[in-house]
Amino acid sequence: MTVSTRPTKLPYEIRPAQPEDSAQIAKLSTQLGYPSGPDETARRLEELLRSNESCIFVARLAGGEIAGWIAMFVFRSIADEPRVEISGFIVDEGVRSQGIGAKFLHRAEQWAREKGCGTIGLRCNVIRDRAHAFYERHGYQNTKTQKSFRKIIDA
Repeated sequence: MTVSTRPTKLPYEIRPAQPEDSAQIAKLSTQLGYPSGPDETARRLEELLRSNESCIFVARLAGGEIAGWIAMFVFRSIADEPRVEISGFIVDEGVRSQGIGAKFLHRAEQWAREKGCGTIGLRCNVIRDRAHAFYERHGYQNTKTQKSFRKIIDA
C-alpha cells in the first residue's frame, strides 16, 4: 500500500487489530523485512487476539488502509519484574514522520500500565539507525548490545 505523498495532517485512528486487517499487516511485515503471507498472518493474529497478555494495534487511515502496526506482549521472568516487550513495530514508509509512530509508543505505554508493567523493552536491528534515533527521542535507552541465537526445532 505505500502512500507516495506526505500530507501535513494525516487523519488516522489507533485501534486494536481485527482479523480483517491480516492481509495489510502481512504486507507491512514484508516491508519491515519479515515476509509473511495473509494466511499465516491471520493465524498468528488469531493466536495473539486470544491472549490477554499480548496485543496488536493498527493505525487505520481515513480511507481504511492500515498505515502501521505495533505488537507487544507481557514478558515474565524469574530474574526480573514483568515488562512489556514490543515484538514488532512498523509504520508504512510512505507515511513516516507524521506522528503515527509516536502515537503507537504512547498507546504501548498505556497498555503496559494497564497490565501493571512499569517498563517497556524492544529490540531493533543494528542497521536501523533512523529507528534508533526515533526511540531515543522518545526516552528509550540502549541498555545492551547482544547477539541473537535461534534454533529450529520440531514442534
